[in-house]
Order: sequence, then structure tokens, then C-alpha cells
Amino acid sequence: MEQEMQEIEGRVSVEPEVLETIARLTALKVPGVVRIAEKDVDRFLGLTGNSVLVLVEGGQVKVDLHLIAGPNISLLRLGQAVQYEVTRAIQKMIGMPVKAVNVHIEDVVYPPMENQPEFAV
Repeated sequence: MEQEMQEIEGRVSVEPEVLETIARLTALKVPGVVRIAEKDVDRFLGLTGNSVLVLVEGGQVKVDLHLIAGPNISLLRLGQAVQYEVTRAIQKMIGMPVKAVNVHIEDVVYPPMENQPEFAV
């Protein structure tokens, strides 16, 4: 049972970092997404801004996500699922229209094979 919302003067603002967190966590929940693609230099410096970028222009949200995918899945369908889920999450939680969700699949990772010979260096 929902209560009727009263109009209250004031303003609600949401920082872009909140949108970035929503996009990041939502993408990670999509089956087939292994992790967010963090560049080695960024990880060393503690930066994560290059892997998930959110821009708000004209009241619309644009998202760029760089992901690592798992094996044996359609990368096209994975990208479409991420687009759908991220759009849905932002619209539901923030109520802002989403102009675009660009999914960049940086790599596909496979689990280590059993009985794989180890090489000594």
C-alpha cells in the first residue's frame, strides 16, 4: 500500500557517483559479467573512473561500462542484458531517462584448465 506523496519545497540532488555505483553494481549482477575491466595502472593508483563513466546532459543519463565477460555466452546478448538492466535500475531508483548505455567488452576470461602443464620460469 503506497502513501500519497505530499509536495514539499526543496530539492533532491543525486551525485554522479551514485549513478556510477548503480551502474557498476547492476552490471556485476548480470549473469556472464565476471568483473568491471580495471586497467592495471588505474588499479595501482586506486582509480576506477575509466571503467564506468556516467554523464548527465539535459536531464538524461549516458553510461559507458567496460566489462570482462565469462566464457561460453553470446557477447551480444550479454551486452543487451547489461544495457536493459542498467537502464531499468537507473530509471527505477533515480527516475531519470537513460539516453544510452554503451557496453565495452574488454576481454573474455576462461577458468584455468585442469591438468594444464605448469611452466617454470
